[in-house]
Amino acid sequence: MTHTETEHPNRSNDIDTRESLDFDQFDDLPETGEMDLAERQALRRVAGLSTELEDVTEVEYRQLRLERVVLVGVWTSGTVTDAENSLLELKLLAETAGSEVLEGLIQRRQKPDTATYIGSGKAQELADIVAATGADTVVCDGELSPGQLRQLEEVVKVKVIDRTMLILDIFAQHAKSREGKAQVELAQLNYLLPRLRGWGGNLSRQVGGRAAGGVGIGGRGPGETKIELDRRRIRERMAKLRRQIGEMTTARETKRARRTQREVPAVAIAGYTNAGKSSLLNRLTGAGVLVENALFATLDPTVRRAYTPEGRLFTLADTVGFVRHLPHQLVEAFRSTLEEVGDADLILHVVDGSHPDPESQLAAVREVFSEIEGAGDIPEIVVVNKADAADPVVLAQLTAREKHTVVVSARTGAGIDELRAVIERELPRFDREVRMLVPYQRGDLVSRVHEEGEVLDVEHTEEGTILHARVLPGLFAELERTARPVETV
Repeated sequence: MTHTETEHPNRSNDIDTRESLDFDQFDDLPETGEMDLAERQALRRVAGLSTELEDVTEVEYRQLRLERVVLVGVWTSGTVTDAENSLLELKLLAETAGSEVLEGLIQRRQKPDTATYIGSGKAQELADIVAATGADTVVCDGELSPGQLRQLEEVVKVKVIDRTMLILDIFAQHAKSREGKAQVELAQLNYLLPRLRGWGGNLSRQVGGRAAGGVGIGGRGPGETKIELDRRRIRERMAKLRRQIGEMTTARETKRARRTQREVPAVAIAGYTNAGKSSLLNRLTGAGVLVENALFATLDPTVRRAYTPEGRLFTLADTVGFVRHLPHQLVEAFRSTLEEVGDADLILHVVDGSHPDPESQLAAVREVFSEIEGAGDIPEIVVVNKADAADPVVLAQLTAREKHTVVVSARTGAGIDELRAVIERELPRFDREVRMLVPYQRGDLVSRVHEEGEVLDVEHTEEGTILHARVLPGLFAELERTARPVETV
């Protein structure tokens, strides 16, 4: 037996370990986004398992287990088409959360009923529909007060949730990063705090004063009730989450400051949920992030580098999608991720051209922009996506009403070259033209000029590289300290 066979007795002699590897076999491996999508679809809620309304306030947080749901909305303004589109969006939200939608109702009122949201008569009609269809959850298209939730539950005899709680549940399912999970939990606790309810005899859990020591009359007290304990725990947890989010913000600000110091232009992709922002990011940069035909499929922001047709470097940030009536506490909790929009040099406002009402999507996103400091002063390009599935008449109306519009299809690649050209035209221009001799030992500066600047001409001499280029002020100052103007050579 040879020395090799002694060391590896189990190795097969039929395998030639000297063969070169065939790297083409790795071409079919799934990308990051495909693996994320497979992981998300690996666990689904099972229909048919009942969710009964039993002492749901005994816990600090009740995780939604949506199954068979009935939708209900209040139509207060606009046309009937607007009301139906709003309920259709609620249907998509419910299906994204893992539900099966059975029925949908719209109640025409001047304003929601203060007691049961839809009025006592419609609430009883809703209860009959719930009993007939076997639904176990009612989803309301609006934010309900604690009193409305409680009274409507008493009438329909099943669990009632509102639009805000539904969005929070979707966010809780899709958050992946540590910061995203902390932000979702903070928004959930902020929503839950005023909606805690006592339950029967569980209101008081301890005795105050000296009653525990056997003191009789005059020494007894109700003590701290369970609901007060729950509220105190929630406030303590919220304070801890705010501290954690503040600490995690420091790392992101450091990265952003580094990009700002190098004066790399920043472009933010923003828009309505499911408009195709992640698909556009993949098309422009090959990022390979998760793409799914669902609302709020991508929650955690992604920043990638990209280049214009002339080779200018810029960063492209994919942000969380917006939606009509976005809960105010969500905007507060996700303000740190929306800073990518406020600090951008250019905003790509993506809108779904195949949507029944794309103009309402534009209005809803701009309403959120108004709550982000500095976002209103940033140049905006309206990118009408899904052109391959959109009505040409709708595309013509959008391009006529919006000043800076580019029609693209992230799926087919149509219009992407035009979009790149528009991005290059709208990015901040280089305002310093230089012609300098850079020593060969400072090749890093030459690389930075190629990467961050606009090179017009390059000439190699015995003493160094003569660069004729346009650069930003920060890089110009560094060149001045190291290079020499070519006229003095």
